Amino acid sequence: MKRYIIKRLLSVIPLLIGISFLAFILINLSESDPAEVALRVNEITPTDEAVAQMREELGLDKSFIERYLTWVTSSIKGDFGNSFINNKPVINEIVQALPATLLLALVSFIIIVVISVSASIICTIFEESWIDRTIRGLVFIGEAMPGYWIGLLLMWFFSIKLNLLPTSGMTSWASVILPGVTLALAYISTYVRLLRNNMVQNKSENFVLYAKARGMKKRIILKRIFKNSLQTTITALGMSIPKLIAGTVIVENIFAWPGIGRLSVAAIFNYDYPVIQAYVFLMAVLFVACNLLVDIVTAMLDPRMRKEV
Repeated sequence: MKRYIIKRLLSVIPLLIGISFLAFILINLSESDPAEVALRVNEITPTDEAVAQMREELGLDKSFIERYLTWVTSSIKGDFGNSFINNKPVINEIVQALPATLLLALVSFIIIVVISVSASIICTIFEESWIDRTIRGLVFIGEAMPGYWIGLLLMWFFSIKLNLLPTSGMTSWASVILPGVTLALAYISTYVRLLRNNMVQNKSENFVLYAKARGMKKRIILKRIFKNSLQTTITALGMSIPKLIAGTVIVENIFAWPGIGRLSVAAIFNYDYPVIQAYVFLMAVLFVACNLLVDIVTAMLDPRMRKEV
């Protein structure tokens, strides 16, 4: 296991280097001059002298390699530069918005796990019955609907029609319900189908037949079927964690949720390149870290995975 972890860690290094390079060149792919953008967003007339001075302040007068190495070393220390909009450190802006996104992702994750597990177990117990088909039909409909449309429907019904939940902002504990459900619905269908299919397949395995022959209780048999069906689901669920954090952009903007998704959209509209670079880099690193963690957990559960590396 130790050898497997070391090899996986070493394989991540070139990937992280590539991610940092791609995040850095974003500022160079734009047709706009970052120095001129920094002046315009602060309502400063971009004269030749002002642009030249701003380029020197931003370090744009240096070579590409020198700027890249400086940015990478600073990013490792947590310094992503200052925002063009308010001249505040980017890391402070992200840290301020991160708790709201983590709260939204946590609530969505809990909703996903509770509903997916419950629905999968019910579908397995009542396999091919009207209950099973109804749940799978609802799951299919939920997967087909776009997230932004679901969010607007939930807002219209629960906030406008019933006046039960707030429509936007982060004013109380109830504010997280609608965006949390909206974000979770996109994933529930995937895990219900995945876990339900695995459980139905395991019902026909020999260990279930032997358990029934021994007179084991149905509750215990179902528990063992569920446990043996978790490996694929855990792998997929682990990869959904970074998606829940990075994929809150649409939901946060619909419900005016003050998270990093809304921060990144505002940065894109305002051409705030340091914030965009930091967001892309951190989200990519989050995906790599979660993928590595899921691989390690999977290898611990299934020793055959260690032999493949």
